[in-house]
Amino acid sequence: MQYLSEFTRCNLCEWRCGTNRLEGEHGVCRAGMPHIAYTMLSKTLHSYAVTMLGCSFRCIYCNAYRISQYPDANWFYRGYVAPDALAAEAMSKMLPDTDKISFTGGEPTINMPYIEEVVREMRERYPDIGVGIATNGFCTPKTLRRVADISTSISYEIKAYDDDVHRMLTGAPSGPVLRNARSLAEVARDEIRVFRTVVIPGITEHQITKIASFIADLDPSIPYRLIGFRPNFILYYHPGPGQDMMEDLTEQCRGIGLTDVAWSGYYPQGVPASTSSSGGGGGDDDEGSDGEAEVAAQYLRRAGCSKDPRSCGDCELVDQCPACLLEPWG
Repeated sequence: MQYLSEFTRCNLCEWRCGTNRLEGEHGVCRAGMPHIAYTMLSKTLHSYAVTMLGCSFRCIYCNAYRISQYPDANWFYRGYVAPDALAAEAMSKMLPDTDKISFTGGEPTINMPYIEEVVREMRERYPDIGVGIATNGFCTPKTLRRVADISTSISYEIKAYDDDVHRMLTGAPSGPVLRNARSLAEVARDEIRVFRTVVIPGITEHQITKIASFIADLDPSIPYRLIGFRPNFILYYHPGPGQDMMEDLTEQCRGIGLTDVAWSGYYPQGVPASTSSSGGGGGDDDEGSDGEAEVAAQYLRRAGCSKDPRSCGDCELVDQCPACLLEPWG
């Protein structure tokens, strides 16, 4: 199992922590052996989806926090599956109706050597099998090249543009994510399925037009999707965006020059005026960053994290993060 050797000094993500995951050492992702939450055959998407456990971020709004914060979330999942066994299982269930295997999470790129081994096993028999990867983009340039080399479809999430907002949301800087987005646009444009951002009123709404401008500078034809936030995890009591906000932000992105913008999901109860400084749209970008970061910081302080700026990779509490609520409504 040569592919496991990289996990003895793991430097796959931008934290570059060098931990020996096979000997019980943990970084931000808390991952050891590559573990699977579950698999699912999606005939609609023509894909056999593999959901990996663990994540290099600690997003305060994660809608899959029992997966991303595993094992801290004290949940039970499938666990380790040998690459050849997973490849055989996938091929037995997906062919002939499905022509792609996709990896999501959590964050799949923290397990890139494992994914490569699964795909190698599959492509030895079926060279044209497609590979989809959904990523937060927080990987090293070397890992990103491996993602581009193996993928036929990449879904890429830019959670915030401004570093202070990104840190409060995810616990990580935005620089590597933006750098990698630029690299993908240059070397793997045809593999980019979509860039996407979750719209959180009062926290990311001013980030949307900044991200749209960034994408437009890369390639205005890159598909950009705005996803309406649903109250979850540490932001369980934070309202989602109304339909008017989603439509307004989408039109602003088009006005910036993006040619393929769409949105999905909204919060039917609307957004209280006290939550949204713009009342329904993006507003003035210069007014947004400090206030958005502070709103996120207030939630973090209530959860037990007072770090400002937040940087999970440098935190002495990385092994016992207080901002990992199991039941936020309690």
